[in-house]
Amino acid sequence: MTIDHAAFVRANTSILSPPLVPEIKLHLAHEALPIWQKTEDELGEIGLPPPFWAFAWAGGQALARYILDTPTTISGKRVIELASGSGMVGISAMKAGAASVLSADIDLFSTAAIKVNAELNAVSVSITSDDLLANAVPKADVILVGDLFYEKSVAERCLTWLEHAQAKGIDILIGDPGRSYLPKHRLVKVAEYSVPVSRDLEDAEIKHTAVWRLA
Repeated sequence: MTIDHAAFVRANTSILSPPLVPEIKLHLAHEALPIWQKTEDELGEIGLPPPFWAFAWAGGQALARYILDTPTTISGKRVIELASGSGMVGISAMKAGAASVLSADIDLFSTAAIKVNAELNAVSVSITSDDLLANAVPKADVILVGDLFYEKSVAERCLTWLEHAQAKGIDILIGDPGRSYLPKHRLVKVAEYSVPVSRDLEDAEIKHTAVWRLA
């Protein structure tokens, strides 16, 4: 069965602006469970991971806000957006003047969402579904990571890969609301935000969220 991922994204979301980044418009879901179930129905599978692409997570919102407010961080630079989800952070980077953005996510619904969201915001990004963590670090000046430290195995792989990137002179910025496996001992805080989020996804309506730089 051939799935039109972009059509699914458009049919099951509304065009909304994340609270912290009203400059950006995204195809987002109102509730987690219905779209999660529809994704499983579409693929004929159960036990799939949540549709991360359908929501504006706190870490991503904080990182996008920071980029838009401090465009010198990425202006004229080659940017990688890791585990992109909706593509919100990469779109913000292009709006702030990045030379290029590579948005990477292994979920094909996510890569479809990135494409339609980039079009919605009139920016151009490159998109890949390759698992970047399983490969050598591509050429880049900045790597942006939002909300990726929620699971131990993923967090460990991510940190190892980011340390390789840093050794190549790449600047690493991370947006995170204090997930369980955030390696704070390796990070320097550069900004803090109070991010409105859905209680359908989080344990509070406001998540105190920081942007960090890998030290």
